[in-house]
Amino acid sequence: MRAAFVRLALAGATAAWACAAPAQDVAAQMDQAPDATRADTDTLKEALIRAYASNPTLEATRANLRATDENVAIQRAQGRPSVDLSGTYTEYLKQSSTSFISPDRQLSTNLDLGLPVFSGGAVRNGIRAAVSRVEAGRADLRGTESFVFSQVVAAYMDVIQQEALVSLAINNVDVLTTNFQATSDRFEIGDLTRTDVAQSESRLAVAQGDLEATRANLLTARENYIALVGDAPDALEPPPPLPGLPADPERAVDVALENNPDLIAAVERAEAAGIDIEVAGAGRLPTLSVVTGGGYQNYFGSLGGDGAAQNATSATAGLRFTVPIFQGGLTAARQRQAGALANAALEDVVATERNIIADVRAAYSSWRASNAIIASGEVAVSAAELSLEGVRAENTVGNRTILDILDAQRELLSAQVQLVTARRNAYVAGFNLLAAMGRAEARDLGLDGEIPLYDPVANYDRVQGIIWDWQQDPDPEARSTRTIDIPAPTGNIPEESGPLGVRQP
Repeated sequence: MRAAFVRLALAGATAAWACAAPAQDVAAQMDQAPDATRADTDTLKEALIRAYASNPTLEATRANLRATDENVAIQRAQGRPSVDLSGTYTEYLKQSSTSFISPDRQLSTNLDLGLPVFSGGAVRNGIRAAVSRVEAGRADLRGTESFVFSQVVAAYMDVIQQEALVSLAINNVDVLTTNFQATSDRFEIGDLTRTDVAQSESRLAVAQGDLEATRANLLTARENYIALVGDAPDALEPPPPLPGLPADPERAVDVALENNPDLIAAVERAEAAGIDIEVAGAGRLPTLSVVTGGGYQNYFGSLGGDGAAQNATSATAGLRFTVPIFQGGLTAARQRQAGALANAALEDVVATERNIIADVRAAYSSWRASNAIIASGEVAVSAAELSLEGVRAENTVGNRTILDILDAQRELLSAQVQLVTARRNAYVAGFNLLAAMGRAEARDLGLDGEIPLYDPVANYDRVQGIIWDWQQDPDPEARSTRTIDIPAPTGNIPEESGPLGVRQP
């Protein structure tokens, strides 16, 4: 018989689920000390830190943002001076019969300097659009952080849940094995029939199959955890309570519409798309540039004619003025195209807003429903335990059959599984609600005190001041960790450690 009480890792957060907590810094809650009785334990905060430092999805999003930063530098470069040097060396293999001073060879070099003065607003508006897209990229990075953290939390809770279910399944097999042996012994002395033995054997066989399926689910949960975190789960600690959960869905929606990074990104892209219309329209406006140049020619003494100079220099300066008159409808087509894309971006804002409202309300509903299921599940487990105990007692005096005991055991297991699942669902739904509200990012979770956080502004500031064309960053290389060297997990748990928090018979 296994221990009468085993601990549920989820139970630490149960009290916080009963009602909404006031808004506060999540870091204070995440800093809970781990259980000193467990060695080599992992906390949820540690899992989030590992994912933040090594998750490939996050690293790819950061790299994409760095690429987006360069669009601002590219647009600014179009308004900066440009300098070009060209040179030509020519050997005249055959001279014209009518020319008496044609050279045998010639070297020509030209240095040209151009400075855009007016481009119809294309450069200025192009920079504005690029800056808006950088802001959208930063919001995308925030959204990716929330998304990855939500996945990590779900994977973390899945491992805890599946370990609990494996422990329940092992206990169920132990109980049914003992029951089958007792039934067989009573059949040998003629106290029970073969039907009783067959019923006990059938339930035991089903329980053994369920145990193998549950172990397979645990293995899958551990593999998913490794893929997200980059490390194997090891004796996961109970997660901390989730603070800052709203008291009603209307408040949650208000916060989400103000802070959700996906909506912020959609708004910034719509603004950039609107500016693109002005950029496209600049194609029909005149442009003005300051141009200067210098030239040098050298004939290497091969220029004919007495006293002819064998080299020459020149310099020019002026203004280049261009007025588009007819382009075959190109500018109008580009502007119409930009307008259509801007319209699509505005519709994306509405669609994103709709999805956020739906996600927030659904997460809130799931969180509240899971809390209700936890409350009823605790009552169901207690009642099922009492029922099983009574049925066993009544069986000893002949008022209950073996089938009644088996049914009572199955009802207890079902109630326990429902309770464990509800506790997992409540925590995941609560975190998803925080993520939808824009409150599940690295700084919200207190990770800035544990690991240096990625600063998206640092790269932006760095690249905007680079005007040297030969500057080059180091060759790209993957920063996320590989998991090929992590041993394959199993579906087993330590024999005496079941994080259940529900009483076993």
